[in-house]
Amino acid sequence: MIDRAFIAQLNGYGLTTAEIHYYRPDAPSLLQLFLWQEYDLAPDFPVLFDFLDFWRREIEGALHSVRIAHKDLIGPAQWRAVREIIPLQ
Repeated sequence: MIDRAFIAQLNGYGLTTAEIHYYRPDAPSLLQLFLWQEYDLAPDFPVLFDFLDFWRREIEGALHSVRIAHKDLIGPAQWRAVREIIPLQ
């Protein structure tokens, strides 16, 4: 069985982390932090924006700010040829 995250990375997805600050519904003067992490496509971030749309529709906490970090984890291989192996004792 192949991991879903591995297949997503092969299709161009990278690991996206969103730091979501929102106002607490029971104490509107306080900010709360929520960290969200999923594989997504930069720079459009369709998975993140779907989640934020869900948040606006279903969750009472009003959004204050969202900070995004993204990293492609699978890239071109880096290698170099080895001509000799020197044994160390």
